[in-house]
Amino acid sequence: MTTLRRLWSLGTGRFGILIVALLLITALVSLLWTPFDPASVDARARWSDPSWPHVLGTDNSGRDIASLLMAGARTTVVVAVGAGVVASVLGIVLAALGSLMARWIRESVAVLVDILIAFPVLIIAMMISAVWGGSLAVVIWSVGIGFGVNVARVTRPELRRVLHSDFVLAGRASGLSTGQNLTRHLLPNVAPVFIVQLSWGMAVAVLAEAGLSYLGFGAPVTQPSWGVLLSDLQAYIAVHPLTVVWPGLAITLTVLGLNLLGDALREAADPTLGERTPAARTHVPGVVA
Repeated sequence: MTTLRRLWSLGTGRFGILIVALLLITALVSLLWTPFDPASVDARARWSDPSWPHVLGTDNSGRDIASLLMAGARTTVVVAVGAGVVASVLGIVLAALGSLMARWIRESVAVLVDILIAFPVLIIAMMISAVWGGSLAVVIWSVGIGFGVNVARVTRPELRRVLHSDFVLAGRASGLSTGQNLTRHLLPNVAPVFIVQLSWGMAVAVLAEAGLSYLGFGAPVTQPSWGVLLSDLQAYIAVHPLTVVWPGLAITLTVLGLNLLGDALREAADPTLGERTPAARTHVPGVVA
């Protein structure tokens, strides 16, 4: 609770929490209700300006943009959570193998991590989609693999540090197995670092989904997605620029909120960061492509 209070006391933390809460609420509400059917086409309402009942206007097919954004929030949440799960499992497994196993296994994992980090997320996604085709599953697995390697790289040194703590040595002396030590002592003590990396990974997942869908490697055109909507409308940006603003703004705010939440989580979990200069606390998000 102390960490949560410290997180809420930070401006970046409050902003990140509110953005994530708004995204989740929008995705849940869209399961039950949207102002219009996102797939409904109304040729008479093409390119309507923002007004009632189309508060954000309509696109070239007469679809309500607000409804498309609400439905696209579901896709964003699915990708962010799915990629987070894949990155978590892969990152923990690689970090554990690189910290707890025999020396030749640790060195092999370190080399594997170095090789995988060399491949940007978009390149991994394009290689996977060349075999299985573009889909949300491709986005989830490619982002999960790409960022899971980053999680492993950051978590592994922390695991190695905690591994030599007195309570871990005491647990080993009392007869705890490697797996029991991992779940009881090691993972709980690296959880703050892991959670921060996970929030940044979700931000990368949102950005990657939008970029891949824009390029045709992500969500199918029949599924509401902010990236697909941006791709559909970008051809009309000179004539109807406002229609492109809404999906771009949704993507920007979501990525910004998740990144700032990650920064705030790092500062809340480590109070000593508050004593450093702002320049020392600045986080530069990872490059997707």
